[in-house]
Amino acid sequence: MWDIGVSTWVWASPLTDDVLSVLAPRIRAWGFDVVELPVENPGDWDPHRAAGLLAALGLKATVCLVMPPGRDLVESDAVTETQDYLRHVVDVAAVVGSGVAAGPAYSAVGRTWRIGHRPGIYAQLRANLAPVVEHAASKGVRIAVEPLNRYETSLINTVGQALEALDGLPEEGWGLALDTYHANIEESSPVEAIRTAGARIAHVQVCANDRGTPGRDHQDWPAVLRALAGAGYRGPLCIESFTPDNAAIATAASIWRPLAESPDALAADGLAFLRGATAPFTG
Repeated sequence: MWDIGVSTWVWASPLTDDVLSVLAPRIRAWGFDVVELPVENPGDWDPHRAAGLLAALGLKATVCLVMPPGRDLVESDAVTETQDYLRHVVDVAAVVGSGVAAGPAYSAVGRTWRIGHRPGIYAQLRANLAPVVEHAASKGVRIAVEPLNRYETSLINTVGQALEALDGLPEEGWGLALDTYHANIEESSPVEAIRTAGARIAHVQVCANDRGTPGRDHQDWPAVLRALAGAGYRGPLCIESFTPDNAAIATAASIWRPLAESPDALAADGLAFLRGATAPFTG
């Protein structure tokens, strides 16, 4: 039912053409169906070159966006530049054949507000995200907005908050990106959160509750997969973890210790687990 993918962040940051030319054949050789391509900065890698490489290997692509300090759609002087960046990510997604541009498309990771400010900020977000969503819809791409955990943002932590924040935007241009790591922290029931998200789920990222290998953790994977199947989600399950070798990424994701024997082991063992766990849902 689901293709299985892996983010290049498991090995490297930022992604470059040279990095992808080395990683993509290995990712395909392990048996992955999809490679997730982060767009940290425009120009880091060539989407046309990537599209040709992946097509030759028989790999599909998904694309994720990145919101470091200085990229914000709310309470910021950088809204126009952020909109331009997000539209660029949408264009990249269209070139490589990704139906989503996934990530926290609202504010820089690390920004926080007190609870009472949220309704007004949500109104700003809808207004400033609307032209990006319209552009995405025109390209056949959806902005898949990702709730993050409380240690990375206070703006959108749960599925319920995401649905509230985005309500009223053109539905064909947006959806939700669910990440099992964040849901494990923020949702009182990740399974119920999946059911609440329902048809709005546009992308799913998976890893262990400690950002390590899927299956080597306390997640109730059969229940999560049953809920995704019941919600009608048919997109890929993409393993997302992070290399500790890039200081900015490691700090943002709090990667303070090895999460597996090696990045290769995290990917290969995670793929083996997910193939087995999803087998009952195939056919």
